[in-house]
Amino acid sequence: MSFDYKRLFKFELNLDDKQKKYRLYGGVAALLVSVFTASIPLLLIGLAMTAMGYSGWCPICSALQK
Repeated sequence: MSFDYKRLFKFELNLDDKQKKYRLYGGVAALLVSVFTASIPLLLIGLAMTAMGYSGWCPICSALQK
């Protein structure tokens, strides 16, 4: 498994519908929990997961693909 930095910033849709749904729901749940616990790191994770679920693109998955 190699990590390609060039593909990290290349925007290709690489999440299927199931992964998009899980990231979107997990991100919204993390956002809700972060509001009640006042956790900034959890808020940032929730925002990132929601954005990945909405857009269908994950930069880490792009870099790890062959």
